[in-house]
Amino acid sequence: MIAPDDNAALAEQAARLFSGRVEFLLSAPALKFLPEAGVPEIAFAGRSNVGKSSLLNALTGRKSLARASVTPGRTQELNFFEVGEPTLFRLVDMPGYGFAKAPPAVVEKWRRLIRDFLRGRVVLKRTLLLIDARHGLKPVDAEMMQMLDEAAVGYRVVLTKADKIKPSELAEVASRTGTQAKTHRAAHPDVLVTSAETGEGIAALRAAVLADATL
Repeated sequence: MIAPDDNAALAEQAARLFSGRVEFLLSAPALKFLPEAGVPEIAFAGRSNVGKSSLLNALTGRKSLARASVTPGRTQELNFFEVGEPTLFRLVDMPGYGFAKAPPAVVEKWRRLIRDFLRGRVVLKRTLLLIDARHGLKPVDAEMMQMLDEAAVGYRVVLTKADKIKPSELAEVASRTGTQAKTHRAAHPDVLVTSAETGEGIAALRAAVLADATL
């Protein structure tokens, strides 16, 4: 077990870990295709085009581990990535929600997949809820937070694209988002601020993921 208060050691260990083996495992369009629940998992959730793929690539130090696209709704399945040799834990890229350019029936299928995965995955240690720093929490994000609360899945709020707004605006969004997060029983009290473009906050995110996966 890793002590979460040993920040320097944790950050160093996380950097070494993510510089090693990180590999795509499989895509699951339905729960019956999920891999065996043998190791801890950390899931990534967020609105379509919030920058999940870019953040996953930055987190793992890869350029194309997760396929980034300017087309919202590209990720339509649960995508699993193994970290460590042997595998220490998995990252799960969940389907984006909100503004997916897809038929309503398809969007509803994604929504059910997310809900059932959150409620039934016993090895899911934490979900990272990604929020675009330019926009802050939207009603659809509040719906996702409610879903996480009801599923009793602990989650961290992660602001993405921090480089796209002024520092003063970023500080205001981070403060407002943190205040809103504290009203949700399953939310972690601290908000992580990141930029896949500049690398801001990536080291802290790696440490948080490692701590959550190994506690």
